[in-house]
Amino acid sequence: MEPAGVQPLESGVSGATDFPSLLRRNGLLRAPIETNVTKVRDAAILPTQATTILAFKFADGVLVAGDRRATAGNTVVYDRADKVLEIDEHSIMAIAGVPATAWEMARVLEHSFQFFRRTQLQEMSVDGKVRALSKLLRDNLGFVMQGVGVVVPIFATFDAKASPSARLYFYDAMGAQFEAADFAATGSGSPAVRGILYYENTWGKKPLHKIGEDEAVVVALRALDTASEADTATGGIDRHARIFPMMKTVSADGIKTLPEERIAELFHKRVA
Repeated sequence: MEPAGVQPLESGVSGATDFPSLLRRNGLLRAPIETNVTKVRDAAILPTQATTILAFKFADGVLVAGDRRATAGNTVVYDRADKVLEIDEHSIMAIAGVPATAWEMARVLEHSFQFFRRTQLQEMSVDGKVRALSKLLRDNLGFVMQGVGVVVPIFATFDAKASPSARLYFYDAMGAQFEAADFAATGSGSPAVRGILYYENTWGKKPLHKIGEDEAVVVALRALDTASEADTATGGIDRHARIFPMMKTVSADGIKTLPEERIAELFHKRVA
């Protein structure tokens, strides 16, 4: 039985432009709630925030990493947050901002790609995937204006049939999309991260797109550890609790989650 007040999904897909539109037409995805901004601010709401994420192209594809800390104001809410999410076999979304909103966007995006694949009998193009995330961010603008739902993601994907195969995008809170040539970083610790990545890409032994996977992990660890020294919302590496950043790579072989044991080994040998 369908829940009270919810109509069953239409069996046909005629006229369905995308998955979020289908959800809205059936009353399963509501538009942003109209709320008085002044009242929201006066309520002193402190939403949970996920912070620093980064991504850059390396020899095999794209490495995406994020620290594990989530905060609310000056309080550490959680120190094992997952900010690097798999959307499909060749797409990764990293989140900075309000996790509740970002995780919901990731779920809708994942089902959007599946919906397109099953109805059109083909994969959505990279440009289509990028615009789908941009549209979700624009639809979230009402919450952004209220200060309770800001999300600033990074999107990485790999298309072996295209040139270049590795594609990397970052966004602003209103949905504007920008393709990064080499690297991207968002969140409160991103200024320090961008400085490290620029230095490594410009004056390192090799440009980032030519380094191997182990070296890419080392660069990401150094960047996040540096950011944590200047930004309290960035967890970096917790040496006492042995908490390390979440890292995934996307390449021609698909998505790989780097084991924490390997990240810890490289940290102790090359960074600490």
